[in-house]
Amino acid sequence: MKKLLKEFKEFALRGNVMDMAVGIIIGGAFTAIVTSLVEDILMPIIGLFGGKNFTGDLLIPLNGENAIKIGSFIGAIFNFILIALCIFLIIKAIKAIEEKAKKPEPEAPAKEARKCPYCFGEVDDNATRCPHCTSEIPIPEEIAEEVK
Repeated sequence: MKKLLKEFKEFALRGNVMDMAVGIIIGGAFTAIVTSLVEDILMPIIGLFGGKNFTGDLLIPLNGENAIKIGSFIGAIFNFILIALCIFLIIKAIKAIEEKAKKPEPEAPAKEARKCPYCFGEVDDNATRCPHCTSEIPIPEEIAEEVK
């Protein structure tokens, strides 16, 4: 039993599980914010242009009190589209902020390849002979200090 409890404790307190739990909690809070934005702010504005309250106005009566609530379905579609759009725009803004925060590494200027004075083939900086024509090549002074 002790071994089982120890294994469960290791599992439950692992970094990935804790990160996932925090993500789910924050995701739930974020969902409430986005849902409120869509339902309380954006949908009433859309209702002004459409002139209808989708949830209550569009019904197909069946028998008695039963009805097909087409307005609720259309409202749910609008909610989904607007929530997806809001999340997309928020994530895009966060990524843009992250990109601005990253400092680009300065690129080193491309070093020109060393050439053999006899055959003009490329030669390694530390070479004393050309690999193409086997001529003896003097090492430049700035490189000679590094080689020593």
